[in-house]
Amino acid sequence: MKRFIFCMVILVVMLCSVSSALAQEKIKVRVFIGAQFEIGNNTGDEAGEFQHWYERYFTAAQKIKVAGAEHALFVNKDGVAGSVLGVGKVRSSSSMTAILADPRFDFSKTYFIITGCAGTPPSVGTIAAVFWSDWLVDYDLGYRWAFGEVPAGAPLFAPREGDEEARLLKVNPALVARAYKLTKDTPLNDTENSKKYRLKYPEEAARRDPFVGIGSSVTADTFFHGPGLSREAQYICDLYKAGTYSTTEMEGMAVAYVIKKYGHADRVISLRTPVNFDQGIPSESILKDVDPVLEGSSGSFASGIHNVAKVGIRFVDHVIANWSDWSKGVPEK
Repeated sequence: MKRFIFCMVILVVMLCSVSSALAQEKIKVRVFIGAQFEIGNNTGDEAGEFQHWYERYFTAAQKIKVAGAEHALFVNKDGVAGSVLGVGKVRSSSSMTAILADPRFDFSKTYFIITGCAGTPPSVGTIAAVFWSDWLVDYDLGYRWAFGEVPAGAPLFAPREGDEEARLLKVNPALVARAYKLTKDTPLNDTENSKKYRLKYPEEAARRDPFVGIGSSVTADTFFHGPGLSREAQYICDLYKAGTYSTTEMEGMAVAYVIKKYGHADRVISLRTPVNFDQGIPSESILKDVDPVLEGSSGSFASGIHNVAKVGIRFVDHVIANWSDWSKGVPEK
């Protein structure tokens, strides 16, 4: 009898321990910031896409390793989380999947910001500007043919049926409008080199000073470049009725698709800064323009990633400061 009682006591203790572990409160994430790469360290050296965010929110944050993610996840006491997801669709989307699948976190009310650098067509944007995306469009899903292998004037791309859900996302219009309204007057940095570089382009938009805008973002696994592929990118947006593209990047639609599959499509937004034009100076060849020796010659990378963080931080700070309203959904005012 004593042995039976002893066993029962042990069983009760074990059940209580399991129950306690299961009842342990998950880490509630209010805002998630997903950058794509960092150049070196998260602080103290040349800044990549994550460093300014890290220095604002994560210097004293908890660092949590997530199995399957490219880099650790940081979470601060206010519920702001951030990670470097990795460049390209495969790495960024697999990292996002691993983070969302981790049972230690509660993402039920999270706002997701996909952020980083980008390119822009000179007819729409300028270097070191900042764009909130109202559409995310996949450039790759579909059929392509080489020039000269189809009748003259025929499109070189056609969408494939069945990929509709994975190739296009209309970002929550209320979220885009609210984010833009809160940040449109953010003072942006610029450099003398960037000012001179813009004047090499004849387009009025390209010559503008940096500004905060709204436009579609095209996600491609290739760093496409030149006026021909730029026209193709806009052609794809036109096919999907997805507006005018303002930025080109390599992760947005892939990461957003994962977030959508986890049920958070109405709380994801993309924030990008063009640090190059997606086509070269008209007087130069495409190959010369993309020569690695000349990469960054616009002088806008440092100012651009600083600008995108300034805009994003203004938005995040507002959301956290007014969480009682934002937790329920995008406030009307």
